[in-house]
Amino acid sequence: MERRLAAILAADVVGFSALVGRDDEGTVRAYKGHLSALDPIIGLNRGRLFKSTGDGFLCEFASVVEAVSCAAAMQRCMAERNRDQPEERRLQFRMGVHVGDIIVDDDDILGDGVNIAVRLEGLAPSGGVAVSGRVYDDVCNVLDLEFEDLGPCALKNIARRVRVYALAVAPPGAKHAVPDLPDTPSVAVLPFENLSGDPEQDYFADGITEDIITALTHVPWIFVIARNSSFSYKGLAVDVRQIGRELGVRYILEGSVRRAGDRVRVTGQLVDAETGAHLWAERHDGRLADIFDLQDRVTEAVVGEITPEIRQAEIARVARKPTQ
Repeated sequence: MERRLAAILAADVVGFSALVGRDDEGTVRAYKGHLSALDPIIGLNRGRLFKSTGDGFLCEFASVVEAVSCAAAMQRCMAERNRDQPEERRLQFRMGVHVGDIIVDDDDILGDGVNIAVRLEGLAPSGGVAVSGRVYDDVCNVLDLEFEDLGPCALKNIARRVRVYALAVAPPGAKHAVPDLPDTPSVAVLPFENLSGDPEQDYFADGITEDIITALTHVPWIFVIARNSSFSYKGLAVDVRQIGRELGVRYILEGSVRRAGDRVRVTGQLVDAETGAHLWAERHDGRLADIFDLQDRVTEAVVGEITPEIRQAEIARVARKPTQ
C-alpha cells in the first residue's frame, strides 16, 4: 500500500432517495446525464474520479487549488442545468473538500483525508461546497471565491473538531457567458432517447446518435458540436432554446428509439434552437437482424434528409435579415 498527500472531493445528491421514490427511472437518467456533464470538468482540473457511491462520487486531486476550483465549477454547472427544472425534479449536489494523508489500495483510496472530505460534504448546503480550514488556508489568497467561516465543527467519527468554511456558489439564474453563434450553420445532436424500457437499447440509441454526429462532420458547411458536449444533456428535460444558448448552435437534432420484438422504430426531429420551431420530423422502421446495417441506413437517411432542411432554413433566415 502507498501513502501520499492528496486533495479529496466528495459529492452527494441531496435527497436522492426521495427523488428516486417519486420517479426512479427519470432520476437515474438525470443523474447519469449530470455526471456526464461534470466528468469533463474533473478532467480539465486534472482530477480523477476513483469511486462512485450510487448517488455521489469521490475524486482525487494532486492540487488543493484545482480541487476547489473543480468543485466551484461543477456547482456552477449544476446551477445552470437546474435553472429551468421544476423544484421537485432538481438534482442538487453537496460537496466537501479536504487535503490530507491517504492510503492507496489498488484502485481504491482510504484514510483520514477521504473520511473528513465525506463528513464535510454533509455540512455543505444544497448546491454548495464545504472545505476544511487546511484547504481554506491554501486557497483563500489564490482563488477569487467567497467563503463563510462556520467555525470549528464536530464531524462524525472524527476525533478532533475541524474548522469548516462554506463556499458561496452562484445561484441558479446567475449570468453565465454564452458562446457566440458560429458563422456557419451549427447543429447539436442530442442523445436519442430509449423509449423501449430495455436498458440494452441504450447502446443502440447512443450508437445512432454517434453515427449521425460522425456523418454530419463530413458535411463541410455544417458546424457540429462534439459528442461530449451533446451527451451532457442525456436524460434531461431541457428546453431546446436553452441548449442552443449554452452550446452556441442554431439547430438541435433530437429523437427516440423504440423496440417491439425484433422491430425498431427511430424517430427524429430537427428544431430551430432560436425559436423552438420544428423544421423537420420523420420516422424510420427496421429489424434487428443486422443492427449495424440498420444503424447505417437510419444514419444515411437522417443526414440526407436534414441537410437540405438546414440549407433551406439558412436561406430563409438570411432573407429575413433587414436590408441594412
